[in-house]
Amino acid sequence: MKKDSELLSPDVPNVDEQLFAAPDLSRLFPSEHAKHAPRILLLYGSIRERSYSRLVTEEAARLLQKMGAETRIFDPRGLPQPDGATEDHPKVKELRDLAQWAEGMVWTSPERHGAMTSILKAQIDWIPLSVGAVRPTQGKTLAVMQVSGGSQSFNAVNQMRVLGRWMRMLTIPNQSSVAKAYLEFDEAGRMKPSSYYERIVDVMEELMKFTLLTRDCAGYLVDRYSERRESAEQLSARVNQRSI
Repeated sequence: MKKDSELLSPDVPNVDEQLFAAPDLSRLFPSEHAKHAPRILLLYGSIRERSYSRLVTEEAARLLQKMGAETRIFDPRGLPQPDGATEDHPKVKELRDLAQWAEGMVWTSPERHGAMTSILKAQIDWIPLSVGAVRPTQGKTLAVMQVSGGSQSFNAVNQMRVLGRWMRMLTIPNQSSVAKAYLEFDEAGRMKPSSYYERIVDVMEELMKFTLLTRDCAGYLVDRYSERRESAEQLSARVNQRSI
């Protein structure tokens, strides 16, 4: 049987040859690497006094710091509903600044009525796909986790994966779902030894590895032929307009 390379012509007439390119190894593996600690933003989805999604988030932040990351945890208290305030609201500005600062994120939500909470969704909704020429989330890594009051479920993490794709983030394969979370923490709010805790260690370890692997070439990883073509057409139109 013949190989595809022997059967198919390499001719692709509908592609702009100047904009189309094979993977550039020098951009995938740049010789200069960032030396600073990976910057990770952590979001959680409950404002209860004893919030298990917050406690899981704090455990995740401790692990990330132990692995060499710099972390920031955003407190959602006081964040207005999406479209319920202007973009210069202090909590909105804080969240957006942190989203631009971060090289990776962790989203942790309780499961409520079979879904992620509106508190976490509101935080994600306040982060725009673009701010001028800057895309705050595109190409950045993401880990998703959830806590449940009952048996183990994956509804919330599945929803967050959809949102991660929509925000053009590199969502890592591993995830964590902590069942009966009220049994997993001591009075001081620290997580007890368990397979659930070990899974969180696994997830944070994987997030660190993916962040270190991709942050130097994140812009190139999400660079798209269709967008390059659109930009070229817009530039050409502007040049033609000036020449008229």
